[in-house]
Amino acid sequence: MPGRPFQGTGHSENRQGYATDMTPTAPPAPRVLLLPGWLDSGPGHWQTRWEQQHGFERVLQADWQWPRRGDWMARLDEMLHADPRPVVFAAHSLGCHLVAAWAAHSSLRQQARGALLVAPPDLARPDLPPQLAPWRPPLLQPLPFPSVLAWSTDDPFGTEAASLAMARAWGSTAWALGARGHLNADSGLGDWPEALARMQPWLA
Repeated sequence: MPGRPFQGTGHSENRQGYATDMTPTAPPAPRVLLLPGWLDSGPGHWQTRWEQQHGFERVLQADWQWPRRGDWMARLDEMLHADPRPVVFAAHSLGCHLVAAWAAHSSLRQQARGALLVAPPDLARPDLPPQLAPWRPPLLQPLPFPSVLAWSTDDPFGTEAASLAMARAWGSTAWALGARGHLNADSGLGDWPEALARMQPWLA
């Protein structure tokens, strides 16, 4: 029997059965990943406060004592593979170097919206703990996403010159915070709303 010419059915579907209502949906909100440094971040640390107060996700590493750069990078990739939403990084100390190394090698770097990099240590220091020696040399390529590097003038693990050099290499906005130590639990940052405000453009 010859087929009849196609006629519309009056339903909001095309011939393939797809809805013709193509109203765009809002993109998923980015999630914030907390990247602690060597030995993790303990009670009172701004990362721990943010995890408790805002539900941000801490990236847990298998070995905090003897960190291996490749293992830490692989763990971060696992977190992004498990959830395709965009991410914003809030990194402290060695976690900043994790962001730089990950961004230089990962195929998932397009998921990153931005990074807050707090007190990255100077890995060229002659008194660097042996546990961190495998992170040498640091990756100092421009990051493919915006970043802010917060630094302190009396950080025991980095100098002003080293902090500014890393900010230039990574293409980060340098944010000087005065004499505040290593910008950790002992620095009196509390809930650190000023840093959250710096991240808002990436979370919008």
